[in-house]
Amino acid sequence: MNSLVNNLIKAGYLKADLIIDAFSEINRIEFLPEDLEKEFMADVALPIGHGQTISQPKTVATMLELLDPQRGQNILDIGSGSGWTTALLCYIVGKNGHVIALERIAGLMEWGKNNVDKYKNYVKNGEEGIAEFYLVDGKSGFSEKAPYDRILVNASTKAIPEELKKQLKVGGKMVIPVKNSLVYLEKRDEDNFYKEEYPGYNFVPLI
Repeated sequence: MNSLVNNLIKAGYLKADLIIDAFSEINRIEFLPEDLEKEFMADVALPIGHGQTISQPKTVATMLELLDPQRGQNILDIGSGSGWTTALLCYIVGKNGHVIALERIAGLMEWGKNNVDKYKNYVKNGEEGIAEFYLVDGKSGFSEKAPYDRILVNASTKAIPEELKKQLKVGGKMVIPVKNSLVYLEKRDEDNFYKEEYPGYNFVPLI
């Protein structure tokens, strides 16, 4: 366990054992451009090209703790970028789970997929990948693999897309940046959602 993970635990950002294990095993350095690898333990967002960033570690920790992913779940990861959140989610859901990673920038999607593949022990179930990558606009989700137990959105929207709400299972949870807030959404039934909002965050826009 590196000092970044220890600091996130001490500061209260990492709490759940499964998420702590994922952060310990999936090293952020593998998801950075070579010229920024020395910054892998810095608790800051870093550029990954194409006007996109890899999020600040404490922000990712906060999002995953709110999302509460579990073994065996089907999870949608929107704006997969470098692949870091996808790999973390693969570790968490395990061999019986599934992660659908959506990215709209072709170069980023290929790079992110290659980064995730570095962790074959955690992202493969035999010859099958726990993660599937698709080059699509994440605002519409990915209905072909719905419904989802969890939906994680890694870029900011002006409002929560209705299509994402439809693709969430009853009892499912979504974490999504809306404007400058982080929003937690829990689907109580088809038309009833519980919502919590945490202000003070900055994300690249979901485009």
